[in-house]
Amino acid sequence: MPVSTAEPSSKSQSRNGGRLIVDALVAQGVEHVFCVPGESYLAVLDALHDAPINVTVCRQEGGAAMMAEAAGKLTGRPGVCMVTRGPGATNASHGVHIAMQDSTPMILFIGQIETGMREREAFQEVDYKAFFGSMAKWVVEIDKAERIPELVTRAFRVAMQGRPGPVVIALPEDMLVETATVADAAFVEPAQTWPGRAEMAQLEALLGEAKKPLLIVGGSGWSQGAVASLVRFAERFDLPVGTSFRRQMLFPADHPNYAGDVGIGPNPKLAQRVKEADLLILAGGRLSEMPSSSYSLVDIPTPRQKLVHIHAGAEELGRVYQPTLAIHATAQAFASMLEELQPPGSLPWSAETRQANRDFHDWTDEPKPIPGTFQYGEALLWLRERLPEDAVICNGAGNYAIWVQRYLRFRRYGTQLAPTSGSMGYGVPAAVAAKALDRSKTVVCFAGDGCFMMNGQEFATAVQYDLPIIVVVVDNGMYGTIRMHQEREFPGRISATKLKNPDFAAYAVAFGGHGETVTTAAEFGPAFERAAASGKPAILHCRMDPEAITPMTTITRIREQALAK
Repeated sequence: MPVSTAEPSSKSQSRNGGRLIVDALVAQGVEHVFCVPGESYLAVLDALHDAPINVTVCRQEGGAAMMAEAAGKLTGRPGVCMVTRGPGATNASHGVHIAMQDSTPMILFIGQIETGMREREAFQEVDYKAFFGSMAKWVVEIDKAERIPELVTRAFRVAMQGRPGPVVIALPEDMLVETATVADAAFVEPAQTWPGRAEMAQLEALLGEAKKPLLIVGGSGWSQGAVASLVRFAERFDLPVGTSFRRQMLFPADHPNYAGDVGIGPNPKLAQRVKEADLLILAGGRLSEMPSSSYSLVDIPTPRQKLVHIHAGAEELGRVYQPTLAIHATAQAFASMLEELQPPGSLPWSAETRQANRDFHDWTDEPKPIPGTFQYGEALLWLRERLPEDAVICNGAGNYAIWVQRYLRFRRYGTQLAPTSGSMGYGVPAAVAAKALDRSKTVVCFAGDGCFMMNGQEFATAVQYDLPIIVVVVDNGMYGTIRMHQEREFPGRISATKLKNPDFAAYAVAFGGHGETVTTAAEFGPAFERAAASGKPAILHCRMDPEAITPMTTITRIREQALAK
């Protein structure tokens, strides 16, 4: 994304609030806005007509907000979403919640009722500070047009600084047509928090004392350069490196120091390695419920391991785990300082690093056969050997994603869009955003049948803007994750998890895209190649046996084990 070095505008002409909002976005280098239009912010839509900003009109506010969140993940600057009041805002809350839990910079603009109608329960009136207060970093309503440059600029800083996250800005309809004479604010870069040299020396000393260290990288605020510095650090110290849940793009999977991802159902050997480490370095992440296997890998509040926790948000240090060493630093600043650390004369853990990498390959190289004719793992192996290194892989939530996280290889920063919040319906909007930001990249979305239907209408957005994403719909006719838990807790008592699905290939064609049905692994590769060659947004409808619930087990086996207890 281009970086503006412009000074604040000296515009002296009177502008209405809508124009001031758009000019403030231009001043911050915003190139894309994702929206669903509404009469509550017509003045903003009018100003966008003449602005150098790409506007993507979406089919539902949840999809628009997820696109903005995905843009924030990819660029490191706030993705921007605009929606109307009331139901528009509540629909968009899905994306705000993802941005909060995933620590993604994002700004949601909401059209609001006129200021003079407050507290009357006017048409679509919502108290946004109350509604979004617990899922956003900051919620503000702009009452005066003259304060727009001030508050929008502040919103960009809040969204990016410390632990990144979402900001919600309400725009009263009358404020947007009010005029003011005020200069634009300057482009802002987020402040970087640098670790102290004493803290880095202490980290170096702890590494010198360690016998079984492990580095886990996660969180947000990274960059390609920061990841490169982290890789060099791991190489110089020959450290085994794990990635946190759905953060695999933060360390190349084909690197000999890679130990795998600490996510849902992790490699048992990696989970044991976390428990047995004498020094655990957690860089950027929070080690929350999913990557900690329900808080079972590290004791609370005092870990068994010596814990070094590096995080951009001071409030996260010691929030759950009391660290041996807390380093308050942004990911990029910390990674830069790693270049100065010197490894000890001997590295007694090198053999463990090699073993950790072998364990990763044993766990992920070859999928086991699953019930049915569509061997999902084999299809992913086909993609693993052929997708370009910079292909962007997107998914939402569901058991289908277990195969994606396990068998694909993320080898470069900026190639993974997946919600750590576990939100369904994320994959298609994220894919649309990724392709809109960079049309040169291959973008592949994976979605279960239940996951796809939650925001599948955004496939129409891909068609409208000629964004040839490829969506792999893995259809097992049920909400598989819930069915799995259902069989564990109430075996054989199926309730509210069966689905009757459309023909997803025909769905794609109906919108003007390319669609094919896939029933075997042998059919998958040629179908994918035809989809890519079509130049259209495409859906591959892959029919999967419902028995194949995870790469390791089946529905019947789970039920039998539950009944045997």
